[in-house]
Amino acid sequence: MRHLIDPTDLSSEELNEIIALALDIIDNRPKYAEACKGKKLATLFYEPSTRTRLSFTSAMMELGGNVIGFSDAMNSSVSKGETVADTTRVINCFADIIAMRHFVEGGPFVSALHSDTPVINAGDGSHAHPTQTLTDLLTIKREIGRFDNLTVGFCGDLKFGRTVHSLIKALSKFKGINVILIAPDELRLPGYMKQEVCDRLGIPCREVESLEEVMGELDVLYMTRVQKERFLDEEEYERVKDCFVLTADKLRDAKPTMRILHPLPRVNEIATDVDSDPRAAYFRQVENGKFVRMALILKLLEWAHREDKHREMLPNDTVIGEHRCSNPKCISNVEAHAVEPLFRPSADGNGMRCVYCESRPSK
Repeated sequence: MRHLIDPTDLSSEELNEIIALALDIIDNRPKYAEACKGKKLATLFYEPSTRTRLSFTSAMMELGGNVIGFSDAMNSSVSKGETVADTTRVINCFADIIAMRHFVEGGPFVSALHSDTPVINAGDGSHAHPTQTLTDLLTIKREIGRFDNLTVGFCGDLKFGRTVHSLIKALSKFKGINVILIAPDELRLPGYMKQEVCDRLGIPCREVESLEEVMGELDVLYMTRVQKERFLDEEEYERVKDCFVLTADKLRDAKPTMRILHPLPRVNEIATDVDSDPRAAYFRQVENGKFVRMALILKLLEWAHREDKHREMLPNDTVIGEHRCSNPKCISNVEAHAVEPLFRPSADGNGMRCVYCESRPSK
């Protein structure tokens, strides 16, 4: 069975295949109007969402399929204590494919371990958001025309920003990528991301604290909001929430071909005077999300019945940990009674990392 839990689940060839199909859907929408007739998508959203949930719903409806599920887990059996694994087993009786967003990191991974139908990670905590990454890639393709030889600046919340983590992983598959990280100390990219993606794969990556000093270098500026819901300390949030605000004036040195992306929602990190600039692609980015999710649904349903697309969820070097994961928001801690702690050797050769969320084991 094929699932999409992390951007690294897809090869560069498969990424290109999905993007190519999305482009064909854009050019030939009537051709796909009944491609999923008789199929059901279950949207299991344990965390609030507007764009992602409606994008999945719209995608399946435009393919001629139906949508079931919930947008508030407290209105489901989750409120009675049902585990992710058991919810998945139940939904498998009704749906052909599942899109799950979870506030707990590793929730969709556990779902995939117990699912007979394809599972799509629609965002798990601050860990990963692979379908937003596909959206970002389609937007870059349509706006700039290539994936290779790009300088991409990530600005704002790089610590908790799952969209940032996912896009950096995906870009690592292409040639000539330069990454510039623009964030205050409190919101810098996690060390494991730099070590296991940038350093290990040899992607040039530098950290700066000023947006203006690198604006002229960028082909893509990826803005993010500071996510209040991810902070355990409200005072820390208040200190950093207004660190970077993009205004029209700050775009004076930007290339005419540069594009501004944002996963949305925005709060105040992009001023409204930027919206009319042709380089502002974030609202076009939203529509691209629908098309790429249409392509992904079609591909996963196709691959579900092809043996050559079978992938093992757990690597051969996976071990049951003697300790719990150190991340309190990991599914192995939140559902400790039902989920075994699993670890794999770190890609940098430095100890072990949690299979569900990539954190270190507890001491």
